[in-house]
Amino acid sequence: MVFSTMFSSTLNLAISSTTNSSRRRVSNTSSRRGVNSMRIRASSTEKGESKEKDQDDKSSFNPFGFVTDNPSSRSAIQLPETPADDGNVGQMIDRIQDKGKEYGSYVKSGKLRWFVRETGSAKSRRGTIVFLHGAPTQSFSYRVVMSQLSDLGFHCYAPDWIGFGFSDKPQPGYGFDYTEKEFHDALDKLLEVLGVESPFFLVVQGFLVGSYGLTWALKNSSKISKLAILNTPLTSSSPLPGLFQQLKIPLFGEFQSQNAIIAERFIEAGSPYVLKNEKADVYRLPYLASSGPGFAILAAARKANFKGTFNEIAEGFATNRWDKPILLAWGLSDKYLPQSVAEEFQNGNPQNIKLKLIEGAGHMPQEDWPEKVTDAFRVFF
Repeated sequence: MVFSTMFSSTLNLAISSTTNSSRRRVSNTSSRRGVNSMRIRASSTEKGESKEKDQDDKSSFNPFGFVTDNPSSRSAIQLPETPADDGNVGQMIDRIQDKGKEYGSYVKSGKLRWFVRETGSAKSRRGTIVFLHGAPTQSFSYRVVMSQLSDLGFHCYAPDWIGFGFSDKPQPGYGFDYTEKEFHDALDKLLEVLGVESPFFLVVQGFLVGSYGLTWALKNSSKISKLAILNTPLTSSSPLPGLFQQLKIPLFGEFQSQNAIIAERFIEAGSPYVLKNEKADVYRLPYLASSGPGFAILAAARKANFKGTFNEIAEGFATNRWDKPILLAWGLSDKYLPQSVAEEFQNGNPQNIKLKLIEGAGHMPQEDWPEKVTDAFRVFF
């Protein structure tokens, strides 16, 4: 009875009217430019996108504040005094379902269907870059960087990991169980289907599946020529955000995984900026449209050995174990991972790891300040 009451009240909060929205300051640096490629014609509509500072965002994660503590949702998931005038969840999904698929298409790999973004051409003169995102987000975060790098002559791929974004989300235990090995094996098959030739450039960012991108690199070093790492847990001292701790709690984890704004809330809590609603729509859509992505991240988080993986990464990329160039591009305003994590990781292999600090960017520099990320990649790659 207690759990039922709590669940009901929270759902009511999620669709209640939130008329007292917080004021935000908006810094608009928008500009547009075209992107030409041999295989995909794409135009970046978000270069220099406006960034909004969240003056009221709290560092603590409140699982019951579905809407009211999430700046981008205060004016997005809400109903007026007469709810019938604003439609239902199905109509909300219909409104946003075509958003966020820039440069993307579906690719079948075995029994799994991946959503993969691509810019540039296989004949691009400067080589291929594969971008891997972290949890609980998706490859959408790389769209601007990919567009800009294809202009510079690179061929870029960015898949949504299985269980995330627009890729398939099998029910755990039915064809995919969200273990580290399964993620590695699925990525191997995808790269083969895409025809990615080795060695290629690899970019990794984020928690959980982001970490699996790095452990995959350790097992496949011969396939990589250079590695770029954005804010990612890299040492045993890396803090674990409350979200992943909460997902491991019985019953509460199931409840938390079905939070429709889990991704955007995680992004904003780790950044100095607030997502614009058109971006938040894309990160929200998979979790709003289905229970699948919530149960996927729940299964992945419960099977993950976070601290063990952090140790494996620190040791695997240390001196005498990894001899290829690494660029560590680090957002200084990351509220999850302090600068000390990046410095400790660099100290483990100073000859091969170059640290580039990105001022003004948080946990996802590619979303917060893509132009600075592109500049760093252009020089490194």
